[in-house]
Amino acid sequence: MEITKTKDEAGMYDCLKLENQLCFPLYACAKEVTRRYKPFLDEIDLTYTQYIAMMVLWERKSVNVKELGECLYLDSGTLTPLLKRLEQKGLITRKRSEADERALEVHITSDGMKLQEQASDVPQKIGACVALNPEESRTLYKLLYKMLDGIEKSK
Repeated sequence: MEITKTKDEAGMYDCLKLENQLCFPLYACAKEVTRRYKPFLDEIDLTYTQYIAMMVLWERKSVNVKELGECLYLDSGTLTPLLKRLEQKGLITRKRSEADERALEVHITSDGMKLQEQASDVPQKIGACVALNPEESRTLYKLLYKMLDGIEKSK
């Protein structure tokens, strides 16, 4: 037996259609863009999360682990093994802060700085995979950070 729904009842579940979800294209794009990074990052022996951590270190040279986690939206359970692996590769060092021994600091090594040169073409290679012009890229960037800010404020 088929149940006939009124127009209002049928529309009530439109919010559950995949095509009406903002989260889905965000998820799919993030997954696909990250997948596109893999061959480029394999060339420099980094995972995507290692790469974004190194990007922060190339810029700052030294950072507190807690600040790094906040910057990358990563928890300590993800960050600790990631940093351990980067240290094993000789790209960073970790040490307790002299000002506050509870805080752990990460410092980039000379080998870590040398890797920046090898990684310098990765953004251009990724850009070639994404069908956005520079203005669209800037707009999307601003919108995504606006969303992240809103999510952070709603916690």
